[in-house]
Amino acid sequence: MVTGALFIAAAALLFEALFGYPQALYRAIGHPVTWIGALITLLDKTLNRPQWSFVMRRASGVLALLLLLGLTGGLTLFAEHYLIQTQEGVVLAILLAATLPAQRSLNDHVLAVANALDNGGIAAGRTSVGMIVGRNTAVLDEAGISRAAIESLAENFSDGVVAPIFWTAMFSLTGGVLYKAANTADSMIGHKSEKYHAFGWAAARFDDLVNLPASRISAVLIILAAALIPGCSAWNAIKAVRRDAPHHRSPNAGWPEAAMAGALGLKIAGPRLYGTEMVEDAYMGDGRREANTKDIRRALRVYRVAAVIEGVVVVGLAMMV
Repeated sequence: MVTGALFIAAAALLFEALFGYPQALYRAIGHPVTWIGALITLLDKTLNRPQWSFVMRRASGVLALLLLLGLTGGLTLFAEHYLIQTQEGVVLAILLAATLPAQRSLNDHVLAVANALDNGGIAAGRTSVGMIVGRNTAVLDEAGISRAAIESLAENFSDGVVAPIFWTAMFSLTGGVLYKAANTADSMIGHKSEKYHAFGWAAARFDDLVNLPASRISAVLIILAAALIPGCSAWNAIKAVRRDAPHHRSPNAGWPEAAMAGALGLKIAGPRLYGTEMVEDAYMGDGRREANTKDIRRALRVYRVAAVIEGVVVVGLAMMV
């Protein structure tokens, strides 16, 4: 299973890097994440009852997560069992696995923020960065927009690229789909609003758990990339990870964010405004706060090199076993 899983992960990573997910296909049939999201919405409407007690809503959230993982994992495992019996089926499994990482779309969304700032100014930059972050963008200046884009790039490299490939490499297509289901549940119901503080507890905690390996791996990949890029500092990235990552409010996001901050000589994260609520968080990195579009483009270069290193490692492992 490990040999086949590594092959599927490597092939999926290469395919997605080259072609991404075609927009025409998305318009026609959606995306696996939208299908998973529809199931989460159904479970939310069915099991998240405001009149229930906190304990009941937390228990129903655990049940919702178990149903989500059971249904998505069971269906995928059943389909994969038959797909891997033929060469055509293996190709289809690879194509399905290629929908799980988001290398190209992440690059494109973050690059769009830099282009918007350069060509349309602060207003355009706020609109563009609002597509990839959940914070209140109306209060952000150019430096704030740039930091937000870089933070999103670093965090999503971990949970949007490294993690789905890691779990696919470990447990084939089923592992990747189960991870994507867990991560989507966290993004939809895992936040601490009044509606989801109890119901989304299990989704948030489980997502923290399954992202532990990828967050550490992504930090290492960013450090390695920084060592290969003139003007970036692998040593500062290492120091930032060791010093700052454990103090991030997330047990995972601080690792790639600190690595990216140190590599670029920036100081990112810190207190941020979500709606009208100020969320206190530790700073990542000890460099300058005045980030700009040049820093976004440097971060994208680090990201691309780190993604290439990941691809080389996964392909190399697939060829060795």
